[in-house]
Amino acid sequence: MKFLTITLIVHAPDPVTRVRKSTAERFREVIDNALLAEELGFDGFGVGERHERPFISSSPPVVLSHLAALTSRIRLFTAVTTLSLLDPVRAYEDYATLDHLSGGRLEVIIGKGNGAAQRELFHVTPDDQWDRNAESYELFRRIWREDKVTADPRFRPALRDAEVWPRPLQQPIRVWHGSATSKESVDLAARYGDPLFSANVTNPIEPYAELVQYYRERWECYGHDPTLATVGAGTAGYYAERSSQDAIAGYRPVFEGYLAFQKRLGMEPVFPTLEDFVERSSALIGSPQQVIEKVHRYHERFGHSVLHLHADAGGLTDAQHRASLELFQSDIAPVLRREIPDPPWPWAPVLAEPSPSAPPSSSSQPSSPSPSSPNASSSAASLPTVDGPAPAAV
Repeated sequence: MKFLTITLIVHAPDPVTRVRKSTAERFREVIDNALLAEELGFDGFGVGERHERPFISSSPPVVLSHLAALTSRIRLFTAVTTLSLLDPVRAYEDYATLDHLSGGRLEVIIGKGNGAAQRELFHVTPDDQWDRNAESYELFRRIWREDKVTADPRFRPALRDAEVWPRPLQQPIRVWHGSATSKESVDLAARYGDPLFSANVTNPIEPYAELVQYYRERWECYGHDPTLATVGAGTAGYYAERSSQDAIAGYRPVFEGYLAFQKRLGMEPVFPTLEDFVERSSALIGSPQQVIEKVHRYHERFGHSVLHLHADAGGLTDAQHRASLELFQSDIAPVLRREIPDPPWPWAPVLAEPSPSAPPSSSSQPSSPSPSSPNASSSAASLPTVDGPAPAAV
């Protein structure tokens, strides 16, 4: 199993202290959390994309490019790229550039996005959002693989033998599909043989497990090898201590702060008490053994091989946050890595096979590397609003 930490870069008062950091301080915190994730041995770090208050994650390619320059090993994820709001040509240009700057460490999780304010900002409607997401992904996918593209999309100007630069490093990039509540994104992932990332944040396990099962069913219907269907899953919160009593006590102020925030907004909490939150949500709060057992319970329903935790302290002190992540890597991750399989591909850049060398010709010109197949139609290629203590995907 692989482990990511993810941030939506929420810019809001701390749920416990009620102090809101400056914008510069909040971005510095994101950088520090990415460096911490690499230092502690996490496999990936993700940055969300939202275009409305209270998020300042409107430009994930910029943030991830900065992180690429400061890190060397950890894979960099978008969580999620809201393709329904973006021009797929421009999105390709940003991410192909980032692909090179990161040395092929980029992975993209796409989704339609959520939030009425950002839809209005980009003149997208609930009626066309899913169609925009599918069309943008299909065009993004083609541009990544084809040196010239001709297309007549509905939601952007037509392309005629269009060349889009730079050509990418990864051949092709791995694209995940974020899934929270609907079958559209699940079907899109299955159709193209791409992995699925379940939000698994706001509600108990049942609706997410149903969508994962639907993904596996559709995967087979599209003719893919069932053993290659790949799932990642989020968590609604994480805090571990040596004893469950200390973990509950340490997390209680955080939960109560989020609960108070929901009540101020007039929201009805899905989990009205901390005990209910620990029992019925995907939150991993307790001793190392309790966390391991809960991940296994979810794995029985999802069969997932990638798990994300929150990159942000989110109400914990910096010392609590670091100590809990250190405990995850020392006592929890090694067990889960042994007991739960990795995704069915190398955790490394997706590079084209080198072509056989040919004798040089005086008339020959250098050619661009041809894109690989779309991770084969039968192979697995190829998050989140704040609802309580956790970010939700799309």
